[in-house]
Amino acid sequence: MGKGVIIACDFKNKADTLAFLDNFKDEKLFLKIGMELFYSEGPDIVREIKNRGHKIFLDLKLHDIPNTVEKGMRSLSNLGVDMTNVHAAGTKDMMTAGLKGLTKEDGTRPLLIAVTQLTSTSQERMENELLIKEPIEDVVMHYAQNTKEAGLDGVVCSPLEVQAVKAKCGKDFITVTPGIRFAAKDAGDQVRITTPARAKELGSDYIVVGRPITQAENPVEAYNKCVEDFID
Repeated sequence: MGKGVIIACDFKNKADTLAFLDNFKDEKLFLKIGMELFYSEGPDIVREIKNRGHKIFLDLKLHDIPNTVEKGMRSLSNLGVDMTNVHAAGTKDMMTAGLKGLTKEDGTRPLLIAVTQLTSTSQERMENELLIKEPIEDVVMHYAQNTKEAGLDGVVCSPLEVQAVKAKCGKDFITVTPGIRFAAKDAGDQVRITTPARAKELGSDYIVVGRPITQAENPVEAYNKCVEDFID
């Protein structure tokens, strides 16, 4: 499994997104398009960025009844994205349905991963707001196992959970890890975070980096630092 830095394009519109991408000239990137940008601009923003030669992780976290997720994934399968996701909390049946909808008649499909617990979720929040009393590490592992049994390719998890996920689900089970910051003081609304270098040590396959790159004074320099710390 190769490693990669995915830039979270958490911009409000097409103009801001393309202005950011113009900083990188001819470099081909792996970009995450989330709810804010997709809901603002629709599928055309995916097509335009793909036409520029970039890879896309479409981060919409589908979570609904199995039939609805299957149909939603069937629509997304036509966009040519490289990775997309669902919520593991939607059950194995829902994840299997999403996988079915995403797979084309010729058997090809993007990578499909599942969110275990958001990196903004703490043990206290999980217990008091979600009424899940088990240790968060156990919940993440259980969701990861469900994801593997449903036939998906991997999970979104905290870098701090990667080693346990790999031990339970296998070294080829993909881990995509947000919550990446250059320093702990830059945590923002994340609570389970680490640095690119530490994520590399922990065995993450992909790190997702947003504000430390997109809001940097020099985004190209910040991106190159992530690549150097995580891959080189």
